[in-house]
Amino acid sequence: MDSEIKEEIPVHEEFILCCGVETQVLKCGPWTDLINNQSGTRPKLLIFIIPDPNAEEIKDIYGVRGQVEHKLAFLRTQVPKEMKLVVIGHSIGSYFSLEILKHAPELPVIRSILLFPTIERMSESPKGRFATPLLCWLRYALYVPCYLLLKPWPEKIKFLAIRMVLQMMDIPREFLCMNMLEPFCLVNAAYLGSQEMREVVKRDDETIKEHLPKLIFYYGATDSWCPKEYYDDMKKDFPEGDIRLCEKKIPHAFVISFFQEMADMVADWLKDDLSKM
Repeated sequence: MDSEIKEEIPVHEEFILCCGVETQVLKCGPWTDLINNQSGTRPKLLIFIIPDPNAEEIKDIYGVRGQVEHKLAFLRTQVPKEMKLVVIGHSIGSYFSLEILKHAPELPVIRSILLFPTIERMSESPKGRFATPLLCWLRYALYVPCYLLLKPWPEKIKFLAIRMVLQMMDIPREFLCMNMLEPFCLVNAAYLGSQEMREVVKRDDETIKEHLPKLIFYYGATDSWCPKEYYDDMKKDFPEGDIRLCEKKIPHAFVISFFQEMADMVADWLKDDLSKM
């Protein structure tokens, strides 16, 4: 009888101090300390996933530039210099991925995968036209109600409220995240969003051209953050690039319901790279 055997991959969570900010790190695999582990079992490749510098404190850490510096600091201080990297970015994480290639050419990145990439004209996109006034002008009016309404809530009430919303949206409970109703997190998310609308405007063609052989772009067919016309422009301007359009009706926020499909596709794209390791 045929049976599929799935290897159990250990996953553990750490909190480290990076750029003066407590940073959550999820690690998949049995290795906990890549820097000090010099054994023959240490992996040759690290897949660095960025979802939607020096270890010095960074000004404006919750802004776009600060977030780029934060990722660079992590890679430079927590990952061995000789370890090859695959960088996977989703949404604004794709913009951060390009910035990593631009500002840290010394990092041995062999492949960078940009999923539903919001790397240009964010405020001009259908979702951006709605989000820009909300995030750039009206967010200040939301700060006080946010703190007054959510800060006093007991953790148990927040837990029940989030679970109820996820059930109504038919989202698996593993996505339960208590930070969703933390005023500090909501305010910082709104601030970062406002900077994205203002700063992610012009596509960085110079960086794309320089690193094109190692880039894979994956656009959504009905993505309101990076509409199909952005895909068409990329295909026209970089005809030799690996630029793909989704044919499976996967939404921009694929992590909610299509995470397994995306994981399978990305793993398939990386087969050739992994076979050369």
